[in-house]
Amino acid sequence: MKSLLSLLAVLAAVVGVRAADAPGLVNGHPPDLKTLKSGDAAPDFDLLGTDGKKHKLAEYTGGEALVVLFTSNHCPTSHSIERRLQKFYEEYKGKGVKLVAINPNHPDGLSKDELGYGEFGDSYAEMKPYAEKNQWTFDYLYDGDTQSVARAYGCLATPHVFVFDKNLKLRYQGRFDDSRFYDDSTVKSKDCQNAVDAILAGKPVALELTKPMGCSTKWREKKALHDAKHESWAKTPVTVEEIKAADIAKLRANPTNKYRLINVWATWCAPCKQEFPDLVAISRQFDMRDFELVTISLDKPSELPKAQAFLFQQAAGLSRKVEATVKKEGRTTNHYLFAGGGDDLASVLDKEMPGPIPHSILVAPGGEIVWRHNGVLDRGAALTAILDKMNRFYSPGAPKAAAKK
Repeated sequence: MKSLLSLLAVLAAVVGVRAADAPGLVNGHPPDLKTLKSGDAAPDFDLLGTDGKKHKLAEYTGGEALVVLFTSNHCPTSHSIERRLQKFYEEYKGKGVKLVAINPNHPDGLSKDELGYGEFGDSYAEMKPYAEKNQWTFDYLYDGDTQSVARAYGCLATPHVFVFDKNLKLRYQGRFDDSRFYDDSTVKSKDCQNAVDAILAGKPVALELTKPMGCSTKWREKKALHDAKHESWAKTPVTVEEIKAADIAKLRANPTNKYRLINVWATWCAPCKQEFPDLVAISRQFDMRDFELVTISLDKPSELPKAQAFLFQQAAGLSRKVEATVKKEGRTTNHYLFAGGGDDLASVLDKEMPGPIPHSILVAPGGEIVWRHNGVLDRGAALTAILDKMNRFYSPGAPKAAAKK
């Protein structure tokens, strides 16, 4: 057991497991997590697929090789191989290679701020639309309820791939390939494909083990940590400051590397109050990314305490990450009150602002408005618009630390 835990500790650092453990976890993983070795037999399973049917290991026998891939709906590293995975399946299914994908994650194992790279969480209900969006034609199964299959295989992250020969003996495990980016040109080593090619050629697999890189497996036991984080958000104080047109112009110019979602609202505006929970939810979802929600109230200066109280009730306080970026800019908050006229606001914020509120704009780094919406926003549509601009994948120029979540 000591050697197993040592191995997990090393691999945990690779996939970004946090140092603080939730109750029931050791180094970020269940203590009964297995570690498959080369030559071990493929553990059995009986899991529900996106087709609504149960699938067992026996369905995937009889071929020359079997690829079992643990992946997820939410993880940007998993997103990076979506297209390459389908291409691999289409190329190798005629060669006697079987492929099955398994989602090991339970939704309770995900914090709200880990969902900033896609529209989908990791529930079973979200797997089908996610697979359909990717036009996957292979089976996608759900292990999130018990996570027993993930434990049996030793799934450390998504994606994590296991390649077995025709006798269902393990020949390779680790990453699908060596790139965490969507662009195929960034792939230098096709590790899974190389292993399959060796098996088909009747040769030893040259590289039997690599370290999976991606998002740590979302064990259900992590819920306690996430609940504590979410509760801390609800207790964070909120500060509202009066702002002048010139300072709004500076916010709109956005000389930072963040995308800014700027929302104009007021406590006397019922539609504004209606949409506010979605605004806060969006800001939390993108908290790990270069993103900031900025609100501008049109309440009277005398109503500032009322606006501040409402924002606190909505748990709209600054996260630690956003607070750090705000302080770096020399600001103290992201919530403001503008006492000027509507024309003055439109002239510095958005000249296409029609007048009524709520009104929202998404401002890219450098100041370009890349999306706008007047009236109560639809959360799903807003998420899609934001993701279309920020993208659902890691960018090759982004620091590697961004992959650790």
